[in-house]
Amino acid sequence: MEELNDLLLQRRAKLEEYRNQGINPYANDFTVTATSGDVVDAHGEQDAAALEGCDALYALAGRMMARRDFGKAAFIQIQDRSGRLQVFVSRDNVGEDAFQAFRGLDIGDIVGITGKPFRTKTNELSLRADSVRLLTKSLQPLPEKWHGLTDVETRYRQRYLDLIVNPEVQEVFRKRSRIISLIRNYMVDNDFLEVETPMMQPVAGGATARPFVTHHNTLKMDLFLRIAPELYLKRLVVGGFDRVFEINRNFRNEGISIQHNPEFTMMEFYQAYATYEDLMDFTEKLVCHVAQEVVGSLRFSYGGREVDLSAPWDRLTVKEAILKYGDVEPHVLEDKSRCLAYARSLGLDFDDGIGHGKLLTEIFDEVAEPKLWNPTFVTQYPTEVSPLSRKNDSNPEVVDRFELFAVGRELANAFSELNDPIDQKERFAKQLLEKEAGDEEAHAMDEDYIRALEYGLPPTAGEGIGIDRLVMLLTDAPSIREVILFPQLRPEAR
Repeated sequence: MEELNDLLLQRRAKLEEYRNQGINPYANDFTVTATSGDVVDAHGEQDAAALEGCDALYALAGRMMARRDFGKAAFIQIQDRSGRLQVFVSRDNVGEDAFQAFRGLDIGDIVGITGKPFRTKTNELSLRADSVRLLTKSLQPLPEKWHGLTDVETRYRQRYLDLIVNPEVQEVFRKRSRIISLIRNYMVDNDFLEVETPMMQPVAGGATARPFVTHHNTLKMDLFLRIAPELYLKRLVVGGFDRVFEINRNFRNEGISIQHNPEFTMMEFYQAYATYEDLMDFTEKLVCHVAQEVVGSLRFSYGGREVDLSAPWDRLTVKEAILKYGDVEPHVLEDKSRCLAYARSLGLDFDDGIGHGKLLTEIFDEVAEPKLWNPTFVTQYPTEVSPLSRKNDSNPEVVDRFELFAVGRELANAFSELNDPIDQKERFAKQLLEKEAGDEEAHAMDEDYIRALEYGLPPTAGEGIGIDRLVMLLTDAPSIREVILFPQLRPEAR
C-alpha cells in the first residue's frame, strides 16, 4: 500500500510539473482522424518496401499500455476502441522538447500521436511518430501486469479497469451489443413494433416475483419497479398493435447468483393470432440466426462441453422430463402424497399444503433442469404455477406454455395468453390468497388489466427471452456478472 501511495504521489508531482511547463494534462483540442484498426486495415497487407514511400499521415489517440525505452527513442503500445498499435517515438522525429515531455509519460496515460506507417525490423506494422502529446494524465497506476487482473471482486467493482486491461472482456460486451442488435433487427424484419412501457408501475405484474418498492413524492404513492412488462404489452395488443416487442430492464428483489442479478435485461414480445407452438418455431429460428451470426456455428463450446443448437430442438412435457432424468415411476407423479414423498427423498422440504402442480414444478427444477444441456422446449406446465397462461383445451390442469432450457438453465418462457377476463380475475384472486398466506412472489390483482381484457384481447402468444443468459451462452461466460457491465455487489469494505 505504501508503494502504491508513492506512485500516486509521483504521478501527482508529474501532473504539477506539466502544468508548470505550460502543458495542459487534460487537453481537449486533439483531432483524431483514424483508429489503430483503420491503420491495420489500410496497411496490414503491405510489406516494408511498399510502406517506404507511404505518405499517409494518421492522427490516433489512445491509452499507452506498454513502452520500451532506448535512450533517444522508444516503442510504445497504444490502445483505442479498435485494438492496439505499436508506435515508434524518436527524439529526431518529434523534437527535443516534445521528446523530453514524452519521457515523463506513464503507462496508462492517454496520448495523441501523429505519424506514418512503416514496418520494423521484426516486420511489425507500426507508426513512426511525427508528434506525441499528453491528452490525459493517469494518476492511478494500472496493475503491474495488465493481463493479470484476475481478482473477480476487483474486476466487477472496477469494471472500467477490467475493460482497460483485459481485451477479452471488451469483446464480450461488443458481442452483447451485437446480439441485441441482431435480435432487434430480426424482430423488426418480422413486422414487430418496438415499444417502451413503464418501468415504475402501480401494480407489480407480469410475473411471480418480489418487487422493489419506490415512492413518488408528488403523487404521494408507492410504485414498483417493474418485474416484467407483460401486462402493458398485452394492453397494446388489445389496442391494435398485433406484434410488439420491448428490450427492457426488469427488477426483481431476489437473490444474487451466477444466474441471477436483481437488475436484468429481457426481450419480451407478443404476437396476435399465434400460439405458443408458433413461438417455439420462431424462437428456434431467432436463436439459431443470432448464434450463427455471432459465433459462426450452431455447434460451439460452453464450459468445455459442446452445445449443439441444430434444429429441431427437443420437446418434452414437465412430467416427461422428470421421468427421463429422475429415478421415479409414472404413477408417483399422478398422486400428490406419493409425489410429496418423492420430493422429500430428494432432499426438498415442503409442507403438506403445497399444491400438486407447484410440487411437480419444484421436482422438475431439481431433477431435470440441470440436465437439459442442448436446447429443449419443456411444455405442459401446471395451471397452478401459470396465472397468466391459457389453459389447455383437452387438459385444464396444464397450460399452453413452454420454457426453453439450454446448458442447464432457463433461457425463455412463453405461453398462449389467457384472454378470458373472468378466468383471469379468478386466478388473480387465488394468487391474492397465496399472498395473504405469506407468498411474497404471488401475483397482485390488476383491475385495469382485467378491464382491458374485457374489451377483448385477440388470441395471442407471448414470450420473454433472457438476454443476459443468452449472452452468457454465446460468449462462454460462467456467470451472469461476466455479461453485465456493472453487476450489483455488496458495499465495498472500508
